[in-house]
Amino acid sequence: MKHLFFICFVVITSFAYGQNIQVDSQIYSPQQLIEDILINSQCISNVQVTNVVGGNFNGTDQSYGFFDASGSTFPFQSGIVLSTGRLSNVEGPNTSLSDDNADNWGGDIDLETILNENNTINATIIEFNFTAIASQISFRYLFASEEYQENNANTCQFSDLFGFLIRNVNDTQFTNIALVPNTQTPVKVTTVHPNIPNGCNAQNETYFGSWNDLNAPINFNGQTAVLTATVNTVPNETYHVKLVIADEQNYRYDSAVFLEAGSFQLSTDLGIDRLMATNNPLCQNEILQLNAFQPGNNTYKWFKNSVEILGEPSETLTVSDAGTYLAEITLNNNCIVSGNITIEYSQNPVVFNTTLIACDDNQDGLTTFNLMETSQMITNSNSSLSVENFYITSFEAEQHLNEITTPETYSNTTPQQIVFARIENEFGCFSIAEVMLDISTNTLIIPDFKTCDDDDDGFTIFDLNDLKSAIQPNVPVNASIDLYRTFTDFNAETNEITGNYTNTVPFSETLWVKIKNGIDCYVSSTVELIVLNSPLFSEDENTSYCLNSYPESIFINSGLLNSFGNNPTYEWFLNNVSISENTSSIEVNETGTYTVLVNFSNGCSSSRDVIVNPSNTATIESIDIQQATSNNTVSVLVSGEGNYQYALDTTIFNDNNLFTNVKPGFHTVYVLDTNGCGIVQQKISVLGFPKFFTPNNDGFNDTWKPQGVNAQFNSEIDIKIFDRYGKFIKQINPLEEGWNGTFNGMLLASDDFWYVVMLPDGTQFRDHFTLKR
Repeated sequence: MKHLFFICFVVITSFAYGQNIQVDSQIYSPQQLIEDILINSQCISNVQVTNVVGGNFNGTDQSYGFFDASGSTFPFQSGIVLSTGRLSNVEGPNTSLSDDNADNWGGDIDLETILNENNTINATIIEFNFTAIASQISFRYLFASEEYQENNANTCQFSDLFGFLIRNVNDTQFTNIALVPNTQTPVKVTTVHPNIPNGCNAQNETYFGSWNDLNAPINFNGQTAVLTATVNTVPNETYHVKLVIADEQNYRYDSAVFLEAGSFQLSTDLGIDRLMATNNPLCQNEILQLNAFQPGNNTYKWFKNSVEILGEPSETLTVSDAGTYLAEITLNNNCIVSGNITIEYSQNPVVFNTTLIACDDNQDGLTTFNLMETSQMITNSNSSLSVENFYITSFEAEQHLNEITTPETYSNTTPQQIVFARIENEFGCFSIAEVMLDISTNTLIIPDFKTCDDDDDGFTIFDLNDLKSAIQPNVPVNASIDLYRTFTDFNAETNEITGNYTNTVPFSETLWVKIKNGIDCYVSSTVELIVLNSPLFSEDENTSYCLNSYPESIFINSGLLNSFGNNPTYEWFLNNVSISENTSSIEVNETGTYTVLVNFSNGCSSSRDVIVNPSNTATIESIDIQQATSNNTVSVLVSGEGNYQYALDTTIFNDNNLFTNVKPGFHTVYVLDTNGCGIVQQKISVLGFPKFFTPNNDGFNDTWKPQGVNAQFNSEIDIKIFDRYGKFIKQINPLEEGWNGTFNGMLLASDDFWYVVMLPDGTQFRDHFTLKR
């Protein structure tokens, strides 16, 4: 201590020239750094440095030493600093990366053990013993690191480690007191930082100091706020302290911890600060007793906001308003111990008494209430307040006893009962509001709500929006109309039905209706859903009208299936134009779409279409005959409005208009209209030539001539016969019997003969046939 004034003079004159902190690793020994700089108190004795470990950089620089703010903005005027790199790199400005290593510079097992980490290197350590005469000591510090990287996710993942480890010299287990205030969380980059975009959420942001720009007084990218390390001690016993900081995994990106000069002092614990920022202020009208007791025959003084509170000489002080309170204790050896606490008060919530009106089906004043519906009224929609719960008595609400377990379905026990709501703000401060439970005396009779059923099964879809629109003119303008299937749902206000609803009971169903004006029930009622019969029809019909029968008419029918008891009326339309017909069936002789609209006396209506299509007998346009072949064919081409089938020489009709393998000769073609409009027919001839004849007068094949020839068909064809050598034998008259096998009255022998047949249109057929005798 005797060198202190000289040393301070040297330091002040040496460091007065800069706006960055200045450091020196040589000016003080480790013993002086701890005893004269950090502690500097006659009330803490037996200070003895027992171990020092750090990086040695060519004998001219260390990893620990003294610092001075030198007129900069650094929050400590002076103190000691421990770093994971070269001490000279700690000085600002923040223009380079602090990133140092030294030979054979290892880590620390105690730090790794207490933080549950491993692989530390570059550990800077100062260990010392001390004896205190008070029950608590504390000191102020700040942690800075290059691993604080603004808007970089690395801040969420990497941090160097440090600790202030302390134990009684008779113990072996250290306690770390470098903790986030009011927690057991070690202070690290990863535990104290603001929100990192695309990286991680803020952690203990209250205790983060700042990101450092290029002009910062220290050469680190970020730093914590000023923090206080505190530990309870047994007076007059000796303790061992280990100040240690180390790189994690590798030497890159250094960190440092700064300890404020003279801040290692005796203190008394008045408790944690009660602040809104830390969510623990006192509540309005709440009192707190502070206790600054220290063993011995001591004197006590109390201060509020640096002004002594007169007439308070005891070790306790009762606090009832906000401020910073300081206890100053003078021990019997004239050492002074102090402790302080900052106290803030939160106002209790401003709440409003209200009345909740529910609907009561029997008007006895007893029903079910949803107490939670009063939340907005009680708090005046203040989103920072919450209704903690409801209670039967005010005392129970204040004492937090016997809360109503089902406030959404609470049944009152007496008419106009009052229950009590406990409302809390974000700090747990509360107020009590009264809620009177009353019933509505309004009445409302809702007419039956009817909807037509399109299939007569007793079930249909009801548009509940239409129902609500029908009710709305009879209730307040802004009232809500809620519908429920059961009384249980109605009572609990659950499973509300909306929109399109299909009844679950055939033909009629009762719904419960609750109409609310705000949170209050205006009136309750029921409504009957009635399912009405609608006209049911047979399927839409397609029929035909034969144009060839005009002006005759046909009957068409409405097809109504359920006319009995419904007093139907009819209205007919042709192609959407009314035709002034009003009976179930009508006569028509026009084609088109007939629509019948049937109305029942209950107001339900439906329609059915009868499509009358035109039809007619066929017009045969042409018949194409492929003849004189081994497979003669007949193809019939027709026109007309009908649907047609075809037959040849029979009444068996089919859809195919092509006939094959038709024998030579005379045939009749028939065309049938399948819609019943009739049959047309036409005779045809298919020309053919026999392959042989046997002129032996037995009555069979005695002459040869073409088939399919008569006065009506092929009467003008030219027929000539030649022998096998081309000699003209005979010209046959197509209307006579044919050639009998003679030439000039002479019988010709069996042989092949040739024919040449010429039709009037120039078509020629030529081939041979056989005369057999």
